[in-house]
Amino acid sequence: MGYLRRLLPIVVPSVILGVALIWRVSDPGRLLVAFRHQVFDEYQRILPRTFRPAPVLIVNIDDASLSKIGQWPWPRTEIADLVARLHNAGAASIAFDMVFAEPDRMAPSSVLAVWSKTAHLGRLKAELSALPDPDQIFSRIVRESGNVVTGFAMLDKANGKLPIAHGGIAFAGDNPRRFLYSYRGAVPNLPEIAKAAAGNGSFTFTPDRDLVIRRLPLFEVLNGKIYPSLIAEALRVAEGASTDIVKSSGANGALSFGAHTGVVAVKIGDNVIPTDRRGDIQIYYTPHEPARFLPAWKILASDFHPSKVKGKIVLIGATAAGLLDLRPTPVDPVMPGVEVQAQALEQILLDNYLYRPDWAPAADWLFTLALGLLLIFLLRAVGALWSAVVGGLAVSGAFAISWYLFSSHHLLIDPVLASSTALAVYLSGSLMGYLRSERERRTVRGAFSQYLSPTMVAELVANPRMLKLGGEMKEMTLLFCDIRDFTRISERFRSDPRRLTHLINRFLTPMTDVILAHNGTIDKYMGDCIMAFWNAPLDDADHARHATHAALAMMGELKKLNAEIKEEAVARSQPNLRLDIGIGINTGRCVVGNMGSEQRFDYSVLGDAVNLASRLEGLSKTYGVPIVISETTRAEAPNAATIELDLVAVKGKTEATRIYALLGSKAEADLAWLGEIESRHNAMLEAYRLQNWDLAEELLCECRDRAPKLKRLYALYSERLALFRADPPGPEWAGIHIADSK
Repeated sequence: MGYLRRLLPIVVPSVILGVALIWRVSDPGRLLVAFRHQVFDEYQRILPRTFRPAPVLIVNIDDASLSKIGQWPWPRTEIADLVARLHNAGAASIAFDMVFAEPDRMAPSSVLAVWSKTAHLGRLKAELSALPDPDQIFSRIVRESGNVVTGFAMLDKANGKLPIAHGGIAFAGDNPRRFLYSYRGAVPNLPEIAKAAAGNGSFTFTPDRDLVIRRLPLFEVLNGKIYPSLIAEALRVAEGASTDIVKSSGANGALSFGAHTGVVAVKIGDNVIPTDRRGDIQIYYTPHEPARFLPAWKILASDFHPSKVKGKIVLIGATAAGLLDLRPTPVDPVMPGVEVQAQALEQILLDNYLYRPDWAPAADWLFTLALGLLLIFLLRAVGALWSAVVGGLAVSGAFAISWYLFSSHHLLIDPVLASSTALAVYLSGSLMGYLRSERERRTVRGAFSQYLSPTMVAELVANPRMLKLGGEMKEMTLLFCDIRDFTRISERFRSDPRRLTHLINRFLTPMTDVILAHNGTIDKYMGDCIMAFWNAPLDDADHARHATHAALAMMGELKKLNAEIKEEAVARSQPNLRLDIGIGINTGRCVVGNMGSEQRFDYSVLGDAVNLASRLEGLSKTYGVPIVISETTRAEAPNAATIELDLVAVKGKTEATRIYALLGSKAEADLAWLGEIESRHNAMLEAYRLQNWDLAEELLCECRDRAPKLKRLYALYSERLALFRADPPGPEWAGIHIADSK
């Protein structure tokens, strides 16, 4: 036993080193990868790529262009004019960092479809029908230009849609399909537009787990077929090439020693582009550079000079704050997506790459092995103090070499693996159990601290068996909250997007606090929208009641926030900005658990009940009430003061459901008016559904006079009564309203 104890200082570090090396080969080390990204990001922040002019130009749809030309989306005829001017100015290729998936909303057919619902058009209908279709005009200009590249988006969910491919793709070595990012669906352009283009490429990014864009794929796979990226197609069309070549392990000149290591390089025209194993180009960013931008309105101006465009690859994309095409990068947390594409193109054309060579993992592994063995020997020979000194020097040397290779040769060599392994080897074997326990606790705490209250996180950490991973069916209550007219609010901050971000954070923080205080779980934030649920991951027998109480408390917090905003506006002599929200709540059975892919997953919830809750939030604006709840939620929260709104079949559902306005708690004194009108209100709904229009109108007038807070609701029913008097529904009508919009 004593002999074994003496060997522990060697055995335990040796086991740790072996585990670290095996870990590196299988590469599941998310924590190490995150550290490595942070180190390489810091390198770029310290020494970003120096901007040098390249034949790449961004025609940006900025706030000034929206102000001069009009709100987005622009008519296709306007975009066609933009393409024609760029082509006539001598652009090498013209690529759209956007998708034209739907017909022009200003097309005569679209206008007729809208106007015919509210007016008799007469002769005007024939005149409008004779007008040319904007999409056909746009397609013709695209075809005649001969150098336009359209863009499309990839989806993880299958939808049966496939983009049109133009150029050919050949490969040398292993089939690249096994290495490239694969998708199951896409959002393609209208067929007539895609067919008219000279190229068609994906503008889908591949962010890391922290959502930072560090790489850009040159090719991707959809349903087994390889598609090029937008920049690959823009370059191919500009070069006049017909086929791209993907070089993988096993190809002539690729040093893989028989292993299937992945993609090595891509050849587009005369450009040979080094890539990582997934076919991505590692982007070496410059800081924001105004010289690479030209506002769209200047292209359409009468004094536009072709010299600004001639011979350049032109990327057309949005940078306006209201269009929200912003991406976090190592050097800028809010870089426009089209600028990311442009920076990748600049690297290719300037032959200025930042890449991690295919031999880098082997170098990381060998250095880690040598350092680990050295420390194990020193721990035995000279003790902990000198081992720490030597280990510290070795770790410092690893970072120094890594920095030198980056700054001088633009190589990304990982110093994190060797450094972290050296630290692990140095730790005492007696700490292994403690570190393992703490790692498990950190995993649970990190996974849930963003969307659970601290009390619930502490309970999960103390009792991790309460957490059921992998998905389970539960009765849950779902809540959706959204700011109304957020587009209008965004336009007020289009010149200062950071103030818009501050406002959203200022709104989300108290709303989140309320949800967590009422035992809710934050599922996700979607811009200005919050999705939350109750009864998972911990059981909550009163989940519906807690959700309704949270919704009412959120309205109270919103009132406080609006008062603060008004006070600040008065102090600054600025127009007041009032925030209004809509909340939808539904209770039903859902699947909850870890969902996503092997690359990324989240603790989330799925089910028809989720969709209904989202639709109810949208209906809150229609019925003029801030909070709409379903019939099932009302049944589970008997103390809630409610009034029936309607019997509706929401979009995506075939059966009808009763929906209610949540007005407060039954104990609230200021809801005395509800008891006075509730019986008349219910009688009005019954008369309405029985098509007794006269009685319904009489009861509606009584309710409207006694409940001014529901004036929008009664105005809605007044409009319906007028319509049904003029055009009564059939005898089979059961009073169900079909809610077409989401």
